This record gives sequence, C-alpha cells and structure tokens, in this order.
Amino acid sequence: MSELRFDNQTVVVTGAGGGLGKAYATFFASRGANVVVNDLGGSHSGEGKSSKAADVVVEEIRAAGGKAVANYDSVENGEAIIDTAIKNFGRIDILINNAGILRDVSFKNMKDQDWDLITKVHTYGAYKCARAAWPHFRKQKYGRVINTASAAGLFGNFGQANYSGEYL
Repeated sequence: MSELRFDNQTVVVTGAGGGLGKAYATFFASRGANVVVNDLGGSHSGEGKSSKAADVVVEEIRAAGGKAVANYDSVENGEAIIDTAIKNFGRIDILINNAGILRDVSFKNMKDQDWDLITKVHTYGAYKCARAAWPHFRKQKYGRVINTASAAGLFGNFGQANYSGEYL
C-alpha cells in the first residue's frame, strides 16, 4: 500500500506549538506538505505570548527535511495566519483548527471573561481562520478544514463548562 502524500500542498495548523497540533504539523510535513506552524506561545490558560513553541516545531520539521514557517498571531487574526501561507508557499490547501485554551473554574464561580475567552479562541478563532482561507479554497477549487474536538464535549469535566460547551 502506498503512503498518503501531501506534496505541493500547504497546511496551516493552529495551536501547533505542542500536543496534537505539533503532531499534526510534523505528520503533514513528513508526508511532503508545506506547513505553517501557528502558535501564540501562551500558557494553557491563554496568558502570555512567546515565539519559542512555534520556532521549536519549525526547526524540528526543517531538521527532518521538511518545509515549515512559523506564525505567532492569535487565531482571532485568522487573515494574518492564512497570509503567512500565501506569502511563503503561494497557497493554502488544508486548515487545521486546533488552537485551544483552558479556563478551569466551577460554573458557580465562572465569570463572563472565563466563558468569553474560550469562545474567542475555540469558536471565533476557528471561524476567522476558515473565513480567511475560504476565498483561496474557492479560487483553487479545493480546500479542507479540519476542526479538532474534545471528549469533554461529549462527557464534560468538572470546572470546564465553558470548554465543554465549545465542543457540543
């Protein structure tokens, strides 16, 4: 059986500085794709910013012979993320909406900002990235969007009503 290849395709992976996002980025690169490694470099709670996480993944991909560039924008600025793909590789073929954060707090103690920040990253961020990629997909007559989900949407977790709600 032949290996599934993505030669000459460009994949954007949000939240690719670690975990599943890193796994997606390195997998697609190992199969010939050009990869945009997007990561804001913040903590799991969405605080802070650093280029280190994305840079480490880009270097790992390049060291293995792959092609990758880093992008450090928030998913709320999806246009800048997709522009990185267009400027560096001339196209976008696959968008993987993987960026996510946690704001663990019991529902009783949850504040609007705890709910809103999760929504901004998970739902609004996925929308902004897909919306920015859409005109390129139409022009190319090809494009794929993959949205990462979580078992928390099916089963829930204590202190994660906001997070679980994003995956229903």
